Amino acid sequence: MSTSVKSSPRFEAFIQQAQGSSPLPVCAVAHPCDDTSLEAAMAARERGLFEPVLVGPSRRILRVAESCQIDLSDVRVVDTPHSHASADQAVAEVQQGRASLLMKGSLHTDELLHAVVAYQGGLRTDRKFSHVYLMDVPGHEDLLFITDAAINIEPNLACKADIVRNAIELHHALGLGEPRVAILSAVEQVTAKLPSTIDAAALCKMADRGQIAGGILDGPLALDNAISVDAARMKGIVSPVAGRAQVLMVPDLEAGNMLAKNLSFLAQAAAAGVVVGARVPIILTSRADTLQARLTSCAVAILLSRYLESLPPKEMA
Repeated sequence: MSTSVKSSPRFEAFIQQAQGSSPLPVCAVAHPCDDTSLEAAMAARERGLFEPVLVGPSRRILRVAESCQIDLSDVRVVDTPHSHASADQAVAEVQQGRASLLMKGSLHTDELLHAVVAYQGGLRTDRKFSHVYLMDVPGHEDLLFITDAAINIEPNLACKADIVRNAIELHHALGLGEPRVAILSAVEQVTAKLPSTIDAAALCKMADRGQIAGGILDGPLALDNAISVDAARMKGIVSPVAGRAQVLMVPDLEAGNMLAKNLSFLAQAAAAGVVVGARVPIILTSRADTLQARLTSCAVAILLSRYLESLPPKEMA
């Protein structure tokens, strides 16, 4: 999604941090039947991030590899007849322990996520899936997490709680510590006219009661008061989050999608992303992503996977 022509030192740091596992984790790549998805998977291998298993119609994959001059002689290819079967088989690779990561190729996100949810029990946990964009915005001090801009269209309160939990967990997994989480709306006051403000207040009270842990929550907050100290001061908002938010939880998918694309296309932010809340991290990339952004999405998934594996079983969701 990012149009930035500059590299991101923050993203490169994640890539370097994720390199060097022995043996490399295995990633099931679902339907890598175009140059973008195949090149991303092979670039991740070249950088020492993971070993790809290419799941899709083998003839199509080999044709793409030939046109891109990619040697697949020592890469495992699992032949499938079409994209739906590719999604199912990629999930099966994870279910059967042959892969610990899942990556979207040239199929629709809905196709892959349907298999993640439904195929022989899927990869569900007791949490809702959600997507987190990592945005490195030029001139902004903190890396911004934006969630959810890709999966949950109109999340209810219970879903929003899981969206926040997932983002907090990812923040910790990347070694960034306890995040400051802004629950966004259009205004700072709780009002029945805007249901998102009521959800924001409820989420903050859930955090007060220990139902959401590991982050500092405040909301409702308008975007300016979440990321600008000056704007928060002018409104008289005093909190550890206002003006210094690191996680921006949006009220719905449309708001999140517009925010992420505004930052990417107007502010030239570098963007990477991952789906969290499933048994394994799911890597989603866009044809418009830079190579560094695609590799960062892979690296973030690897770092999250390591973190989840390090948790006691009772804490893994």
